[in-house]
Amino acid sequence: MAEIVCLGEALIDMVAQQKGVTIAEAKGFTPAPGGAPANVAVGVAKLGVRSAFLGKVGVDPFGYLLRDTLYQYGVDVGGMRFDEKARTALAFVSLTKEGVPDFIFYRNPSADMLYEPGDVDTHRLRRAKIFHFGSISLLDEPVRSATLFALQIARESGSLISYDPNMRPALWRSEEEGKQQMEAGLRFADVVKMNETELQFLTGVRTPEVGVAHLFSLFPQLVLVVVTLGEKGCYYATPTRSGAVSGIPVEVVETVGCGDAFVAAMLVQLRKRAKGREGVRNLSDSDLQRTFLYANAAGAITATRAGAIPALPTDAEVADLLEKV
Repeated sequence: MAEIVCLGEALIDMVAQQKGVTIAEAKGFTPAPGGAPANVAVGVAKLGVRSAFLGKVGVDPFGYLLRDTLYQYGVDVGGMRFDEKARTALAFVSLTKEGVPDFIFYRNPSADMLYEPGDVDTHRLRRAKIFHFGSISLLDEPVRSATLFALQIARESGSLISYDPNMRPALWRSEEEGKQQMEAGLRFADVVKMNETELQFLTGVRTPEVGVAHLFSLFPQLVLVVVTLGEKGCYYATPTRSGAVSGIPVEVVETVGCGDAFVAAMLVQLRKRAKGREGVRNLSDSDLQRTFLYANAAGAITATRAGAIPALPTDAEVADLLEKV
């Protein structure tokens, strides 16, 4: 049975075949399985820990491609659901000259938005040690209700709850509503990973130390907050400890999937080093440093390759990079 269960969107990234162009300027697109929670589930499996994905896709070739891809990489897909009324979501992606992705989404509605409370596989969820979700599944009904139901089950079952407040303005009806839903997820989370832009949007400050302290004051149930800083590495804090881990220099091909690789590696390390919320709260400085050095390495390796899921590293690849640091 899966130790880490991820819930949310699985979609197809239609990636522009040329770099440094707008989506309108692109001459062609290559389909690539994606969606942040799905990426994390694959990342966990590739790092050697059993994972499962819960979500909904369409009864269409892209939906089957997503299921088959996740299964190929060792993810338990028994909890995936298929919708006959809506298509699998598409996200057209172009990469800037710096390798930063720009998105346009086609999901009005898409199958992932129609995931209902009755679709939630409570059998798999109750047996998970860690439950991970993202903010996208809080934006619409009925997937919002399904996510809140899953969070209730995860809390009752004693799972460590991990949250990624992905900032996707292209999906918001308004900036205010987007912020409200990103904040809503923080109320349920034990562990949160965000980037500098998301931190500034949610707290009004970009300085990690100040912003994270603000989050702890607003959401006292949090036991770990980490802010990724791109090539600079990351800053992390628990209620009693904080620190930073430098990034690992690599030649960047693109940054798609780097954050998801980081989250997957972080969860794998937390599963290894801590049991439950209190275990994370009481992690030593040494364990925290090792956890986020490992996560930085996973993100760095992903940045050296094209695509999200194919770029996610194995445990052996992370270990090999760390030996060279």
